[in-house]
Amino acid sequence: MAKHRKKGTWFFVAGGLMLAGALALVLYNRWDSSRAEKAAANTVEQLKQEIPDDKQEGVEDPDTTLKTTNVDGIDYIGVLDIPSLNLSLPVASSFSYSKLRVSPCLYAGSCYSNDMVIAGHDYASHFGSLKWAEEGADVYFTTVDGKVFHYTVDSKEIMKPTQVQEMISGNWDLTLFTCTISGRERMALRCVKAE
Repeated sequence: MAKHRKKGTWFFVAGGLMLAGALALVLYNRWDSSRAEKAAANTVEQLKQEIPDDKQEGVEDPDTTLKTTNVDGIDYIGVLDIPSLNLSLPVASSFSYSKLRVSPCLYAGSCYSNDMVIAGHDYASHFGSLKWAEEGADVYFTTVDGKVFHYTVDSKEIMKPTQVQEMISGNWDLTLFTCTISGRERMALRCVKAE
């Protein structure tokens, strides 16, 4: 009987520790998401102050180099806006996991060569809401020098993490991608230039 009580107590304590660990993880993820939301909003505010007021429609020119502006030690190429999702996010000029904790990052291509791929974390305030984007939704990318590129959502794809080549290839003018909630797959939002 005493053995069963010890086992029961051990299982009770182990279960309590697991629940406490899960709660700590949930609280950390919420804090991290809130931190990322504030950092992105602050960066967008600073970038919008630097972007010229006389914005012009961006045109295809594969030889054009994306200009950058530095904010808090990170180079940014512009601002991504998805009005239907109430998203306005800065886009870092290159990909790294540390930059991804602050903002989406340019992963490949360029808006000027119509093959831009942007990776973003699945924070609710970043790319976590891409799954709610509907076909035909407007997407805007404004470069730091005031060129505006207008896209519409064409489709969504679920891909394996190993399908990197498929993610960056194809006839998409813009691809936005993030991890799914499980982290086992990637969700890609494929966009085409608006007409």
